[in-house]
Amino acid sequence: MRPEKPTIVEDVKLRLTNSPFLIIVEYGGMNVQHFAELRTRLGGVGSSMTVVKNTFLRRSVKDAGLPDLDHHLTGQTAFVVGEKDICAAAKILKTFAAEFTKPTIRAGILDNQILETSQVMALADLPAKEILQSQLLALLLTPATQLVRTLNEPAASLARVLKAMGDKMPSSPAKADVSESTKEQEIAPIVAESAAPAPEAVAESSEAAAPAVVEEAPSAPAAE
Repeated sequence: MRPEKPTIVEDVKLRLTNSPFLIIVEYGGMNVQHFAELRTRLGGVGSSMTVVKNTFLRRSVKDAGLPDLDHHLTGQTAFVVGEKDICAAAKILKTFAAEFTKPTIRAGILDNQILETSQVMALADLPAKEILQSQLLALLLTPATQLVRTLNEPAASLARVLKAMGDKMPSSPAKADVSESTKEQEIAPIVAESAAPAPEAVAESSEAAAPAVVEEAPSAPAAE
């Protein structure tokens, strides 16, 4: 074993452990300029690509406790890891391969599960993690917004009713008192008129009482 092998294996293992995903690519046929361009694009989405011998990568994958990728580790191999989601890195690889025919995606690992080439390519067609999170948040907030609007509507209707009632009521207490006083003055003569006896009734009562008074008076003495 060469002296640098343990150091290389440990470094690759650390990179694999700190990444939420792993993509294995075969870069044979790429020139230095294309390789540098691909690394730059991957760096823009928080990912990196490292060239490593298959024997070192095989050992590092095993030490990191990841699934066995032996049958995918052939040819000139590089591995891609990152700080963010696998979709953004897969999209870069797919787009670059469409432009320059290289590199070739061999396999991947996500959530400790092996991904075949077709699965990695399918992930490349998904939106980035941040976009998916914003879409999910919007979806979760939509029912809440509708609920708040529904709950607020009765209150708004009640406010409109109260305002309409307020517009119809007297503008000040003074006007209300004057109105009530006016109504009392208008009602008073009617009450007095209905309570007072009619003139004919008073006359008849006086005539009926007079004879009784006369009969009770003593008669005058006869003249001698």
